[in-house]
Amino acid sequence: MDIDDLIEGVIAREGGFSDHPSDRGGQTNMGITAAVARANGYFGDMRALPRSLAETIYRRLYWEQPGYNFVATINWIIAAELFDTAVNMGVGTATGFLQRALNALNRNQKDYPDLKVDRVIGARTIAALRAYQALRGSPGGFVLLQALQALQGERYIELAESRPANEAFLYGWLANRIG
Repeated sequence: MDIDDLIEGVIAREGGFSDHPSDRGGQTNMGITAAVARANGYFGDMRALPRSLAETIYRRLYWEQPGYNFVATINWIIAAELFDTAVNMGVGTATGFLQRALNALNRNQKDYPDLKVDRVIGARTIAALRAYQALRGSPGGFVLLQALQALQGERYIELAESRPANEAFLYGWLANRIG
């Protein structure tokens, strides 16, 4: 599996054009909102968004810019989860989940120092992930994945509780984004 496979999966899950009245993102196509498309130079009808542009946006904004490609060199499954979460919740949220989980799993800083939850992948976050992975191995990667998914699931429920219109999306979020 590689980033192309992840992008293909996201586009398949997100589907084609949508303009759901409860979706604050407004018009989307392949999961790309009109605002993101416009910020990336596309000013045409969202129904006609080129797939190649969607793929480029996903690769650049949700894989390379946040540094998930570097995470993938340590733990591919964690990088894939961060990518999917970033697409649905934003890069800062996904990265913040990773930093929070690594802090909670460092045994009171016995394994590596706490991270500032700045929602940015930097040298310290990469070092903490390397240390965690070296100490915990493959089973630790699974536990970290569970922690990320727990944080994501809690956030979806919080979104539905704070804005009843989001209940229209909760089932799909939990069914398609967790686990």
